[in-house]
Order: sequence, then structure tokens, then C-alpha cells
Amino acid sequence: MRCPKCSSLDDKVLETRQADGGSTLRRRRECLNCGYRFTSYEHVKEKSVMVVKRDGRREDFNIQKVINGISKAVEKRPVSQETIEKVASEIEEKINAKAYSAGSMEISSAEVGDFVMDALRDIDKVAYIRFASVYINEENEFKEKIKEVLD
Repeated sequence: MRCPKCSSLDDKVLETRQADGGSTLRRRRECLNCGYRFTSYEHVKEKSVMVVKRDGRREDFNIQKVINGISKAVEKRPVSQETIEKVASEIEEKINAKAYSAGSMEISSAEVGDFVMDALRDIDKVAYIRFASVYINEENEFKEKIKEVLD
């Protein structure tokens, strides 16, 4: 594992725990070069869910894009990184469940956006509106979302 501080590939595992109900391994590591301690996560790579974009392109689902979108929406808001990662993991589980139940291993980008908006509505109203302002293309629909938050 590459050290995030010095980029050395020499490290040792200090502790290993299960996370996310046993679907993830959390490893606490220490760089042997600089002594920096960091955490890594290991996930089982299942069949990849494909996200169908509005223009018809398909790409592999990337949890990091969800984390980045949520992080941007909650920027300068009182939301911890732990909460962001937990919500992103829950969204990933919902996406996998929906894709597997449909049997197609595909999900539209609009459905992914809806999952993120639903999660943000529960976490932080300002973040929800920020995300909606970028995600929703239609002005009337955006106004409806704002009214929902204000009511």
C-alpha cells in the first residue's frame, strides 16, 4: 500500500477489523519509511454496476464520484467525513440492490442522483439545495424541491 505522506510502498499492518457489517476490511497501517499511520479499506469487487448517463454513455459505477458530489454539497457545513462515507456506502448498497433485483446490472445516472438527494435531505437541508441546484436541469422542478425543504 502506498503511503499517502511519502509514497513509500513499505508498510506494516497494525490492526485489522471488519467494517460495514463484514463486507469491508479496515486496516490500520504504519509506513516503515516515515512512520506515518493511515487507514485502508478492502472491499470485495463484485460484478460492476453500469451507470447509464443522460446521453446514453455507460460507465462503471464509481463510489468516489458519489463521495465527491456529497463532499462538494456539504462543503463548509457541519457534516463529518465519517458521515459522508457512511452515506455513500449506504447509497452504494441501494444501487447494488436495485441493479441486482432488476437483473440488468445497469442503473441510470438520474436514479443515482435521486439516491444522493434523498440522503442529503436527511443530513443537511443546505447541502440538499446545493446538490439539487446542480443536479436538476429544470427550473420548475428545482423550485418544487426548495418548497419541499421550506415546508
